[in-house]
Amino acid sequence: MTLPANIPPRIAAFGSSRIMPESAVYQDVFKLSETIAVAGWHGITGGHQGMLAAFSEGMHTGGAHIRGITLERFPTPPENTLSEEIRARDFFERMGTMIEQARAWLVLPGGLGTLAELAMTWDLLAIHVLEPRPLILYGDMWQPIINTLSEQLVLSADRAFETIQICNSHQDVLDALAPHK
Repeated sequence: MTLPANIPPRIAAFGSSRIMPESAVYQDVFKLSETIAVAGWHGITGGHQGMLAAFSEGMHTGGAHIRGITLERFPTPPENTLSEEIRARDFFERMGTMIEQARAWLVLPGGLGTLAELAMTWDLLAIHVLEPRPLILYGDMWQPIINTLSEQLVLSADRAFETIQICNSHQDVLDALAPHK
């Protein structure tokens, strides 16, 4: 899928809904997403808690438009920072919309849901269903996982590992995004 060049660049965030606002990683993601917003990116998020709240709040503080692709089955809290909300019927519709509408993806610390979103996005990039765009894995949890996957996976696409970037600093993320704005 090719994205029109005339739309504002949007970065979709995937991450855990279980990380609390008082944690250091929540505060780091808030600051990171504020920096991304100031650099001219807008956001796409799939929820309102944990890493997705930190991402949305930071993007909002940085002046970005935040599109929420949320699930009909869960209520939207009134104190959210979404600029607009699109309600998806199920997880598959939500994930597909987030993947297709983004010019880049930011994979934050997370669990099984985050891993599923990463796997789907990564596979679509690797088999060239999606045009090349940044798939950024942020934080130190990802390197050991990627090391294990690179040793164990049987891949259907050559050079699949070249489609991801592991970033451990805000500047690394900004550098990865810069050519794609």
